[in-house]
Amino acid sequence: MVACFANFQPRMAIRETAKVFGLTDAEIGQVSKRLPWFWREVGGDEDDLLQRLRDLPELKDLDFPEPWPEILQLAQRLVGIPRHISVHPGGVVITPEPIDGYVPVEIAPKGVPIIQWEKDGTETAGLVKIDLLGNRSLAVIRDAVANVQESGIPFREAGWEPEDDRATQACIAAGGTMGCFYIESPATRLLQQKARRGDYEHVVIHSSIIRPAANRWIHEYLRRLHGGAWQPIHPLLEGVLDDNYGVMVYQEDVAKAAMALAGFDHVEADGLRKVMSKKDRAKRLPDYLRRFIAGARRRGVSTEQIEAVWEMILSFDGYSFCKPHSASYARVSFQAAYLKTHFPAEFMAAVISNQGGFYSTAAYVSESRRLGMRVLPPDVNESEILWRGNTRGERRASLDADHRGVKDQTVRVGWLTLHHLGEETRGRIVARRPYRDFVDFLERVRPDEEEARVLVHARAFDELHPSESHGSLLWQLAAWRKSAGGRKSRDLFTRSVDIPRPSLLPDDPRARLHAEMQVLGFLCDVHPMTLCQAIINRRHVVKAKDLPHYAGRRVRCAGFLVTGKVVSTLQGEPMEFITFEDETGLLECTFFPETYRRFCHMLDHHRPYFIEGKVEEDYGAFTVTVDTVSRIEFKPEPIELKGQ
Repeated sequence: MVACFANFQPRMAIRETAKVFGLTDAEIGQVSKRLPWFWREVGGDEDDLLQRLRDLPELKDLDFPEPWPEILQLAQRLVGIPRHISVHPGGVVITPEPIDGYVPVEIAPKGVPIIQWEKDGTETAGLVKIDLLGNRSLAVIRDAVANVQESGIPFREAGWEPEDDRATQACIAAGGTMGCFYIESPATRLLQQKARRGDYEHVVIHSSIIRPAANRWIHEYLRRLHGGAWQPIHPLLEGVLDDNYGVMVYQEDVAKAAMALAGFDHVEADGLRKVMSKKDRAKRLPDYLRRFIAGARRRGVSTEQIEAVWEMILSFDGYSFCKPHSASYARVSFQAAYLKTHFPAEFMAAVISNQGGFYSTAAYVSESRRLGMRVLPPDVNESEILWRGNTRGERRASLDADHRGVKDQTVRVGWLTLHHLGEETRGRIVARRPYRDFVDFLERVRPDEEEARVLVHARAFDELHPSESHGSLLWQLAAWRKSAGGRKSRDLFTRSVDIPRPSLLPDDPRARLHAEMQVLGFLCDVHPMTLCQAIINRRHVVKAKDLPHYAGRRVRCAGFLVTGKVVSTLQGEPMEFITFEDETGLLECTFFPETYRRFCHMLDHHRPYFIEGKVEEDYGAFTVTVDTVSRIEFKPEPIELKGQ
C-alpha cells in the first residue's frame, strides 16, 4: 500500500492539544465537532485562532474560559505540521522483484505494510500504482442476498439485470433510495424526484452531475430534461455534449470540449481534465486558461462564449467522475435499489448491519417502519449479532412482481447495535441459548451489571417475561448479584437459583420508552416524536407527508434532525442543507446564510425541533426554506446502568 502523510488540521490540532490539558472528550467536542468542514486556519498572530473561533456562528454560544486561550495558542502552532504517516485508501504498488529493492517499506500502525512514499512521489519514481477501492455497499448487497435466501426465497444473481426492472426504476425515480449506494443522499434523492427518471442512463448522469460546484448546471440540466429549449454554446460543440443535454457531466466532457472548441490535442485535453481534480489546480489552471482562450479565439469563438464554456469547466472544481466510474457506480446503485424494492426487510437489515450508510441506524429504522415493517426489539433467544430481515407470507412466482403486498415483514435488532454490550458477551448469548428465564440467562451468560441493565432496558427479556416489569427484572439482577449466582465462579452456569420476585408497580410507559431510546438510540415500535407529542399537539404542525398541499405557503413542522451538509456559497458564506424527519416522512430543509448564522449553534443531531419556513416546489420535489428554528424540550430521564 502507498503511504500518505496526515498533517495537523485545525480540528485535530485543537483536539490533541486539549487532551494534554486534561479536558474530557465532551468538553473538547463542544469546540472541535462544531467547526464547519470548510473552515481552515491560514496563519497569523497567535491570537488569531481564538478570535476566529469566537467569530464563527457555530460557536457563538461558547465563552472559551481558561485554559482554552492557551490551548488555542498552542494548537495554532501545530496546524500544517505532519502528525503521522498513514495508509492511502486504495493505492497499491506492484513491482517485478521484491518491493524493498525499489522503495523503503515499513509497517503502518494498523499493521499494513506500506511504502514510505506518498502517491505523487510514487508516480514520479515510475512505480506502477493501482487504486483498488473497497466498497461497503458490496457487502450490503451480499448480505441482503444471503438474507433473502435464508428466508427461503429462490434468488439467483446469475443473469440478474436490475437495470431493466420497472419497479426498481420507479423506486429510483421517486427518490425512494434511502440505503442504496450513492443515490441515497438528500441531494441525490431530490435530484431523482425532480428529474423523474429512473432508467440506467439517467442514473449514470446523476451520479456524476451531483457535485458541489455544479448547482447552477444541475438546474439547467433539469430545465432541458423537461423540454426546455437549448442550443450549444458554440456551433463547434454541436454533437459533443448532446447525450447530456448540452451540459458537461463527466471528466471526458472537459477534454472533448477543449479539443473541439480550443483545438487542444489529446495530451493537452487530458492534462486539463486531470488538473481539475488536483489540489494544486489554482497554480496550474491559469496556464491552461491562457491556452484555452488563445485556441478558441483562433477558431472564431467570442469572449462571451469562451467565458460560458470555461465557467462550465470550473464546475468540475476538485470533484468529478469519468463516465466509466459513474456507470460502475450506477450498476451497484441499481442492485441495491432492486433489493430494496423487492426484498425491503432483508435489504434494510443488511444496510443497518454493515453500519456504513449515509444515515444513522435510527434513520434507517424509521425508513423500515415507513416501508411497512415491524421492528422487533432484541431478544436473548432470537437475535443474532447482525440484524435479520424476514418476509412471511406467500410471494408471487415472478421476481419482477411488486412484492409490497406480502403479509408480514419484520427486521430484528442485532446485538451489534447495543454498544454497551461486549463482543465476548454477544458471542456467549448466541452460543448458550435457549434460555428459560432471566436468572437462567444470568447464570449461563454472566454479563456484567451494566450489560445486564442495558439488555433489560432494550427489552431483550420481554418475550421471556411478557407480564413482568423492568423494575422487577432489575430487582432480580440485584438479588442475583448478592446470591451465589452473582459470584465469579464458573461452576454455576447450570445451577438454578431461586430468587423471589417482589410485587412492584408496573413500569411507567414513558419512562420505558426513554430508557429504550437511551440504550438503543431509537424506538422499535414508534417514532421518537412520540416522546414529545404532548408539546407538539399544542402547536399547529404540518406533517412531512402533507407538504405538497402547502406549496408556496409558510408552515411549521416538527422533526428530529437526521443529517446535514454545510456548503459554502459563491460569496464564501456558510449555509446548510438539513434533513429532519417526523413519523410520516422526511423534511428536506434549506438554511440560507442568514438563517444559518442565527441558528447553527443550536442544531444538534438526534434531537427534535420546530422548523418554520416556506414550502418550495421544484419539478415536483418539495423542500422548506427555513427562517426560524426552536428546540423541542426533549429530556429523557437518565437511567442507571450501574446499580447503587
